[in-house]
Amino acid sequence: MPVKSAISRFPLELKIGVCGCCGALRPRYKRLVDNIFPEDPEDGLVKTNMEKLTFYALSAPEKLDRIGAYLSERLIRDVGRHRYGYVCIAMEALDQLLMACHCQSINLFVESFLKMVAKLLESEKPNLQILGTNSFVKFANIEEDTPSYHRSYDFFVSRFSEMCHSSHDDLEIKTKIRMSGIKGLQGVVRKTVNDELQANIWDPQHMDKIVPSLLFNLQHVEEAESRSPSPLQAPEKEKENPAELAERCLRELLGRAAFGNIKNAIKPVLIHLDNHSLWEPKVFAIRCFKIIMYSIQPQHSHLVIQQLLGHLDANSRSAATVRAGIVEVLSEAAVIAATGSVGPTVLEMFNTLLRQLRLSIDYALTGSYDGSYDGAGVSLGTKIIKEHEERMFQEAVIKTIGSFASTLPTYQRSEVILFIMSKVPLPSLHHPMETGRTGENRNRLTQIMLLKSLLQVSLGFQCSNMMSALPSNFLDRLLSTALMDDPEIRLFVLEILISFIDRHGNRHKFSSISTLSDISVLKLKVDKCSRQDTVFMKKHSQQLYRHIYLCCKEETNTQKHYEALYGLLALISIELANEEVVVDLIRLVLAIQDLAQVNEENLPIYNRCALYALGAAYLNLISQLTTVPAFCQHIHEVIETRKKEAPYMLPEDVFVEKPRLSQDLDGVVIEFLFRQSKISEVLGGSGYNSDRLSLPYIPQLTDEDRLSKRKSIGETISLQVEVESRNSPEREERVPAEEITYETLKKAIVDSVAVEEQERERRRQVVEKFQKAPFEEIAAHCGARASLLQSKLNQIFEITIRPPPSPSGTITAAYGQPQNHSIPVYEMKFPDLCVY
Repeated sequence: MPVKSAISRFPLELKIGVCGCCGALRPRYKRLVDNIFPEDPEDGLVKTNMEKLTFYALSAPEKLDRIGAYLSERLIRDVGRHRYGYVCIAMEALDQLLMACHCQSINLFVESFLKMVAKLLESEKPNLQILGTNSFVKFANIEEDTPSYHRSYDFFVSRFSEMCHSSHDDLEIKTKIRMSGIKGLQGVVRKTVNDELQANIWDPQHMDKIVPSLLFNLQHVEEAESRSPSPLQAPEKEKENPAELAERCLRELLGRAAFGNIKNAIKPVLIHLDNHSLWEPKVFAIRCFKIIMYSIQPQHSHLVIQQLLGHLDANSRSAATVRAGIVEVLSEAAVIAATGSVGPTVLEMFNTLLRQLRLSIDYALTGSYDGSYDGAGVSLGTKIIKEHEERMFQEAVIKTIGSFASTLPTYQRSEVILFIMSKVPLPSLHHPMETGRTGENRNRLTQIMLLKSLLQVSLGFQCSNMMSALPSNFLDRLLSTALMDDPEIRLFVLEILISFIDRHGNRHKFSSISTLSDISVLKLKVDKCSRQDTVFMKKHSQQLYRHIYLCCKEETNTQKHYEALYGLLALISIELANEEVVVDLIRLVLAIQDLAQVNEENLPIYNRCALYALGAAYLNLISQLTTVPAFCQHIHEVIETRKKEAPYMLPEDVFVEKPRLSQDLDGVVIEFLFRQSKISEVLGGSGYNSDRLSLPYIPQLTDEDRLSKRKSIGETISLQVEVESRNSPEREERVPAEEITYETLKKAIVDSVAVEEQERERRRQVVEKFQKAPFEEIAAHCGARASLLQSKLNQIFEITIRPPPSPSGTITAAYGQPQNHSIPVYEMKFPDLCVY
């Protein structure tokens, strides 16, 4: 029979005697451990004996592992016997030994310590779980001197995560258990995150437990914020609130994440939001990613953006509300990321958003996520797509594009603008017309959405050089869409141009059309036109004027279109105008007035009155900007005359909710019109180019205008033939046009290249001659050219000034040649019936 079982059968008196005799034979470390336990556990740890045990452990560190094993044995036995007082004493002793001992043998002691903590965490008693967690947290804060190669924290991650999801019936106990679980996870992170020898806490198997546990407790943060404790009570409330503790732990976790660990930390967040349907309310999802973006290192921001973009693509067939939630979260995250470092994800982000925009348009048209529908436009898909939800998603995408672009520097913003414009489908003769369930054209919706996005990007765009803001390739594509039949597209193009040109915040001052007697009340910000702007206008002004003129001819224009045209004219006058531009703008507006007067386009009454009113408002503005008194007086007189006799030609009567129009505009008298001759006269006296002012503005019609109307090839050719035949004085004698073939086009291109090469070589030779030739040779050359020019001029003058032949006939000169006898006009005799 074993001695231990035999002693247990002895009477109590004899048992005490035997133990007393054998106690001196026990190892010293056991006796020291036993002495720290009092007879009554309520008395607590015996401090003097604990000091002896600590001194012994420091003196004999090789015994530390045996001390830990024995303490672990006693604790397990006390837990089984429900002697929780002694359990608390054992854990206190372990904590003190851990704090005091940092020798090389600490690893073996730690194994015993973790074994005891695990035993407490396995208990069903909440107090023991909390006790074990507190001990583990103290251990986590200790910096060990020696590495550990075989320690594992898998159990603790799982157990602490389980405690974070506690559903105890008692609310107070449940809160304490959850907070203990969060503290435990925080301890695990602190212990392992910076130690390469420890288990990799960033592995997906661990992150998939830690992150959802923290987010689960973070969901109650709104309730905590609604209570809004005072600053003095904040520390106490912070300890009592699992949501705030979880947020602090999550921030610490993400703040320690290295470049290669961001993906493993973000993926569980996305999965958690998917599983709990937290994208649709959006509030919690936005809160989570704000925490993430402000916690990670700035140079890692683009990794989070990439994760969100990938998740958006993965959910491209999800409900529109889910995709809208992801997009809005992406918007918030991108704005924060732009303040740090977005890196190469700028165009990637815009490309993904534009792709999602196109998919949403397809979904709305087909009514199906797989794009299948029958001939009647009925969806063959299994999911029901709500069009209003898709529109909400599209608006969210456009808003995200604008908010993110507003944070980018100018050079990146310019790249984004060009990138979006390159995605806009332009009118084409061979483009198929596709209709969906709503009967709308896919290309038209795509154009509208992309132009909306471009408008959002252009708002607030500041660029001192218009050549950089509106490069030729961008402006050509943008103005091509301005000539389409769709009024909504035209309006977007006008607003985009206004956004680019307005660099001083004057746009809102021209939101309504009026004829102010004093424009100083507008407090306009006007700067002198720079050299770069002058170059821009020399290159593109005629192109802008032509599109403005052609836009005015559209029958489908509304009040918003005329307000946008007025704003565009006004901003060009303020931002980009010099004397030449002012002259051209006045000519353009007078041509618009003629357009309403002649009415070759058969415009409705409202459109004609609107054009008259638009011209009056602009000329009133430009006259006060030029500050030429005679010009201002003429404009003022015409406006006053209209106020008395033709108010329907002024913006105050036209651009109102109920326009007051005239049914007969054919009898407009000259007093109601701004006269080009008068304006040319008064401005010519102030130094403006009167010759140019006297010329009427005539836009040059190009093939681009016709193609933008989506006419067929036959219509385009017939229109060209009709115009040519109408301008020909003798239609029957016209030579048939040369047939255009591939060979003729090729020959034209080759010839033009050869001519350019010859011209370039000639210029080079001239420059070289003037640089290297002696002065006498250059002078002789110039003198010869001057003599040649003078002789040519003399010939021209002789032909043009020579009077007509005499009515009396001819006379015979020398050599028998008949010669016309020329006499001055004033000496000529005319018949009596000749009347001038």
